Amino acid sequence: MNASTRKETALADKSGILSPPNRLTLLRIIAIPGIIILLHFPGKMTTLIAAILFSIAAITDWLDGYWARRYGMVSNLGKVMDPVADKLLMSSSFIMLTYHGWVPAWVVCAIIGRELAVTGLRNVIAEKGEDLSASMLGKYKTGFQIAAIIPLLLHFPYLGIRFHAIGTVFLWLALFFTIWSGADYFIRFRKLLRG
Repeated sequence: MNASTRKETALADKSGILSPPNRLTLLRIIAIPGIIILLHFPGKMTTLIAAILFSIAAITDWLDGYWARRYGMVSNLGKVMDPVADKLLMSSSFIMLTYHGWVPAWVVCAIIGRELAVTGLRNVIAEKGEDLSASMLGKYKTGFQIAAIIPLLLHFPYLGIRFHAIGTVFLWLALFFTIWSGADYFIRFRKLLRG
């Protein structure tokens, strides 16, 4: 392989499937089965490990976006897979929490339903060539969902701290911002839906 070919391969990897941001996105997807398996056998140790694994995956969500923008590694694959990975991570965690009865099922239905509805709307927005960037409300929604899931995954008290109670408070805030941000999306882009 000559120097020119190696340079072309390196440039392709920088913004393609093997780029560091895309690797982080794939790692986030790979973490999901681990979280599910750990939660299938709930105990203080397994829920602690699941919460740590989820926290690391949530950090990669911020890191891959920062890395892609900062170093010009934005790719079409990343644009598609990043939100899919986020929704899979959040949804699978919420579903496992519901499975154990640690979160009301209707709350999870509302959260996942909103994600599916907004994903459909974003597809319409993309077809019209409009801006797809997340609103501040959407960022608050994601932040509160992460803040809810981590203590809810821990579930059991540690050092006298009732993590489930803390997670429940953040869950109600997450539900509020989930519904508000979803409604805001549809209100802002209602003209596109009429067209």
